[in-house]
Amino acid sequence: MNTGLKHWKEAATLILVAGHKLGADSLSTPGFASSQSPVKSEGRPRVPHVFDYDVLLLKRSSKSGFMPNAYVFPGGMVDSSDFSSEWLDVFKAFTNSPNFGLRGVQQTPETRPPIFATDRLKLGSHIPGEVAFRICALRETFEESGVLLFVSKKEESGLLKSIKNRRAADEVKHYKVNELCSNELSKWRTLVIQNPSNFVRMCRELEVLPNIWALHEWSNWLTPVGKYGVKRFDTAFFMCCMEDRPHALQDQKEIQHLQWSTPSDILRSFRAHDLWIAPPQFYELSRMCRFPSLSDLHAFARRRGTDGCEQWLPVVFLQDDSYVSVLPGDRLYPTNDSKAAKVKTDVESQEGSESALHRFLISDPYSPEIQVNITPKYNHTLPLIGPVDFTTLV
Repeated sequence: MNTGLKHWKEAATLILVAGHKLGADSLSTPGFASSQSPVKSEGRPRVPHVFDYDVLLLKRSSKSGFMPNAYVFPGGMVDSSDFSSEWLDVFKAFTNSPNFGLRGVQQTPETRPPIFATDRLKLGSHIPGEVAFRICALRETFEESGVLLFVSKKEESGLLKSIKNRRAADEVKHYKVNELCSNELSKWRTLVIQNPSNFVRMCRELEVLPNIWALHEWSNWLTPVGKYGVKRFDTAFFMCCMEDRPHALQDQKEIQHLQWSTPSDILRSFRAHDLWIAPPQFYELSRMCRFPSLSDLHAFARRRGTDGCEQWLPVVFLQDDSYVSVLPGDRLYPTNDSKAAKVKTDVESQEGSESALHRFLISDPYSPEIQVNITPKYNHTLPLIGPVDFTTLV
């Protein structure tokens, strides 16, 4: 936990997706074009037009101080207990492995986002940031939705052995939800909501480990200046793919509503003004629309997760009665380190990079338009542009 940050609070978010059964009617539609996905499914039929998985979305309370009534992925602010040395005992079998057995990231330390690159030991924590932010994402998901992703002590030795023998190209099956006694979980969930430090206590007493290995690094978003109130967050986004949908229940405090929906259904509901999502959620869901197959999404997220990610701080300005939000790589994106300078929109500032676009055009809160023609860094994928329907998926 970095208490020295002046502008942002560190946070973690989990994009949790789970498979669902496709009906006979869905399977009768024409096949999905393989060129739309950078990852090929081998040895299994490609999913037709429709998605074979859902994404978990939570509606924030109308009383929330940050983006009230918005639909978001589970997640929240890092707590000091996520960096507690008590986790060393919980992960005792894994402490001799770098980052507790998480796969190494190929991105150079100089280009890593500060949320990951910061030396936590210098800040007094023996828990690596790669681990602590995953613990935060899992804890917040448990608090807000009741979904607990864990590895039991019985599975520990097998997991440790697989980590030691792991190769970069190894294929890993989708993660399944583990079930504990619902009454026991309900009791602990109440305690964790009351005090986040009870999460490590719960794991110790129930003899389980938070399944940090199921989470794949996906992206890093920062709250822009002057948006969504005074709070600003530096948020690590992780992806987790599950074979089956776990039982979930909102916390009745921070969360007003909980739903599972496909990425395309969420975007259609958004454009119909049935729900509201912030630009990062819109962008990430649009990226996921390139993967109607859970198998493809899982393979891509796992493979790409070791490449690292880029820190994105949107820089927003007003132009012709519309807001323009530029992202790294855009010709107008500031080059200074602070990213606090105003965007210069004069012709001179655009020389040499006239064609580079990576931005939102926002004339209406429910109708953002993504303009992008850059090559994404770290082997990521671009969002699928335009309304998502059958015609855009063929």
